[in-house]
Amino acid sequence: MDFSLLGPVTVMAGPPTAPVELALGPAKRRSVLAMLLLRPNATVSVEQLISSLWEDEPPAHARTVIQGHVSRLRAVLAEGGAEDHGVELATHSSAYLLRVPEALIDTQRFDQLTAQASPESAPGEAVQLLNQALGLWRGPALTGTVASPPFAAAAHALEERRLSAVEALARAYGALGRHEEAVRALHPAAVANPLREGLIAALMLALYRSGRQSDAIAWFHRTRQLLDDDLGVDPGQRLSAAYQEILRAAPTADGPQHGGAEPAGQPGPAGRPGGQQVPATPSQPLSVPAAASAPAPVPELLPRPPAGFHGRSAELAELSRLTLGAAEADRGGSGGYPQEGGIALLTGPAGVGKTGLAVHWGHAHAAAFPDGRLFADLRGFSGGEAALPAAVLREFLLALGTPAEQIPTSPEAASALYRSLTAPRRLLVVLDNAGSSAQVRPLLPGGPHCATLVTSRSRLDGLIATDAARPVRLHALGPEDGVGLLGTLLGPARVAEDPEAARELVALCDGLPLALRAASAQLVARPRWRLARLATALRDERRRLSLLSAEDTGVAAALRNSVARLSADDAELLRALGAGFAREVNTAEAAALSGADPELIQDSLDRLAEMHLLDEEATNRYVMSDLVKLFAQGDGSGRGDGPGEASRLPSGDPPQGPDQG
Repeated sequence: MDFSLLGPVTVMAGPPTAPVELALGPAKRRSVLAMLLLRPNATVSVEQLISSLWEDEPPAHARTVIQGHVSRLRAVLAEGGAEDHGVELATHSSAYLLRVPEALIDTQRFDQLTAQASPESAPGEAVQLLNQALGLWRGPALTGTVASPPFAAAAHALEERRLSAVEALARAYGALGRHEEAVRALHPAAVANPLREGLIAALMLALYRSGRQSDAIAWFHRTRQLLDDDLGVDPGQRLSAAYQEILRAAPTADGPQHGGAEPAGQPGPAGRPGGQQVPATPSQPLSVPAAASAPAPVPELLPRPPAGFHGRSAELAELSRLTLGAAEADRGGSGGYPQEGGIALLTGPAGVGKTGLAVHWGHAHAAAFPDGRLFADLRGFSGGEAALPAAVLREFLLALGTPAEQIPTSPEAASALYRSLTAPRRLLVVLDNAGSSAQVRPLLPGGPHCATLVTSRSRLDGLIATDAARPVRLHALGPEDGVGLLGTLLGPARVAEDPEAARELVALCDGLPLALRAASAQLVARPRWRLARLATALRDERRRLSLLSAEDTGVAAALRNSVARLSADDAELLRALGAGFAREVNTAEAAALSGADPELIQDSLDRLAEMHLLDEEATNRYVMSDLVKLFAQGDGSGRGDGPGEASRLPSGDPPQGPDQG
């Protein structure tokens, strides 16, 4: 049995040659296990678990929910042979204790290996120990836990230990005179942590000692500029001392390693000679393509702007504030630098217009991104298979001018090359229709002057916790903006003929841009219809969803793709809620309607809210929109649009329009 926290929270059981991952269940259950593993063989009180699992006010039955999760964890661990491995989840009054041999937890093995390493006195042995320790990492620590301050702090502490191990490994390589290997160890960490001065100083010295002085100097100036732009400070002592040593061209103990002089004709940073190696993994260095010395291509991959875009002034301003910088946004400018990595996360229900908003904003602020705009539909909620990050990386690297034969086959190496190419650029990256945080992370650019817009029907709490993404929640359009969108699509004169019917259409469409566009398509195709005629037809709940469809797009198709991501239990709960309540429901009422266990129903409600199929208006108060309710009931057309049909949908639904995401 093996417990992993250095990446996704998992438990592996079975024979070492064919281990099987145990099904831990939802995020809160994984989080309970993670908190117990962070404090192995020590009691963790229920109060500590409650404060970790609920960032806001916990529900009144929080203790019962935790008891249910602990009970299920006991059963899962028992099925995996916990007793045979000396693992026991015990209850001590109002606390829990996970008895587990520390050798079974990857964080404990990591700490033991790093503690044994002595980079200066025994560098050869330290290289082996530290590489073994770093090999335990499989991604950002504590992936899959809830997004709360205690888990964010724990993940940050683990990441600090990883970076310290990387720096120790580089020192061990340096003591052995293997400076190129030190560069390969330090470079990915430096790209991901551009303001960590000690890490940058170590990379500069490793580059210099391997004969790449110009590359080392370029790193200093890049970091100095970042410190000034982001923090308003000058380089610290370690960074300045490393720079002075390189400028003095002081002789090193070993001299340049592995060929010494930089190869002629290979472009370095800013077009200087001396090709910078861009390592992706400790064992596979990659070269920035020689074409990088030529004028870099300016990719323009954004779809065309959505026709008839209307409203959303507050959301557009918020995107500008998050991605262009508050000062520039306040002045109405478009050349500011992103803040906090410049990742804005647009979330909301199907059809609310996330894609249209992102694309419209990207076109409106093209001048802020002179190095280009990248776009990818990740197909997270498209009914078919989601896009693989490796395939998207290939398209991005081709668009950035990388010859096809020089694109790495390893996804990790391709991601490292992508971050290196984007590091000095001002790019906009739009990652549309994301299904998970893990799908997004390899596609985040490496530069501080890049901005990233991510759209998703899921909240993607993991991206907020690990990458400081800033959420922008999209709600349905209000009556005025909804009528304004109809006027843009149909012409103001036609709407002015019957303003009351226009407002009724907005209400019947729940203010969703996708539904309003589908309704407008019906009216455009029938120029003699008055708006009141369509409003009368839409009042018939049995026909409403079918009328709000236009050939390859529609509300029912969008909702069907969301429901297809649900488990059978969650889909069944959605159906029960659609049939059983008019406006709002709490946990106890939902349990009564569905016949489910009240101790576990909270997780299902949370997952439905995370997918924006419910809206949690207040603690333990959930609201369902009319269109979702009609879909949950089945629209009466006989086409099986209800959630129970999700498993029988065809594998490839039609592509989404700009307002369907």
